[in-house]
Amino acid sequence: MNKEEKHDLVLALTEQIKEYGNFYITDTADLTVAKVNSIRRQCFENEITMQVAKNSLIKKAMEAAGGDFAGIYDVLKGSSSILFSKSATAPAKLIKKLRKTGDKPVLKAAYIDSAIFIGDNQLDTLTKLKSKEQLIGEIVGLLQSPAKNVVSALQSGGSIIAGVVKTLQERG
Repeated sequence: MNKEEKHDLVLALTEQIKEYGNFYITDTADLTVAKVNSIRRQCFENEITMQVAKNSLIKKAMEAAGGDFAGIYDVLKGSSSILFSKSATAPAKLIKKLRKTGDKPVLKAAYIDSAIFIGDNQLDTLTKLKSKEQLIGEIVGLLQSPAKNVVSALQSGGSIIAGVVKTLQERG
């Protein structure tokens, strides 16, 4: 790969880091070409973009993207693949699925909405993350619940008051 190709790859990775906001760095060393192609196909089916790149180029792309990726730099050793996805959990779920048939890919690190997860032991945590939309929905539901209770109490209380007034009028 010549200098211009490396520069183009860094630019492409930088744009993907900015565009997706979520990425996973995995170790896919020692996998056969057939296995890597199978992983790529499954990534495509799950709307995940997979890119194999040198660690130095991944680091340059992270630096160019301008985020705080310093915690990830230490895991950029050996062979690395980077997985991009709009979904924070899709790559983790795919990695977990792939691990049922082999010991790779191994999760080195993940960057999800400015949070950094280091190590393969974070895989279960990453599969259970909720999306921003899910969290907002839960918060809205929690905020609506007390209001519904107040409205319900007022409605039921109103019918009780109306019943008391009616009874008093009948006696009156």
